[in-house]
Amino acid sequence: MQDWTETDVQAAAREGDTFCVYAYTPMCGTCQVASKMLTVALELVPQLTIGKMNVNFFPSIAKHCEIESVPCLLLYKEGKLIQKIYAFQSVPYLYTTLKEFLDN
Repeated sequence: MQDWTETDVQAAAREGDTFCVYAYTPMCGTCQVASKMLTVALELVPQLTIGKMNVNFFPSIAKHCEIESVPCLLLYKEGKLIQKIYAFQSVPYLYTTLKEFLDN
């Protein structure tokens, strides 16, 4: 996962891309665990474009997307935010969710 800026997210949305944004804060222990699980799940879904954002630096995205807590995975389909995932649960759950997201 590459670090994205607010400009990167806006550009991908404007282009009508299908992508995900992993919103986190670096001092959050749950975010660190979720990041590891997401990294493993993404190995199984390499065609998915995903960026990560430290929401401490981009509060306007957090406000615009109405992020309630971190970690949060924002799922964009054709440039529109369609789903937010807060409970990462497990690698199989993330894999299944991301695979279904791409297939629909």
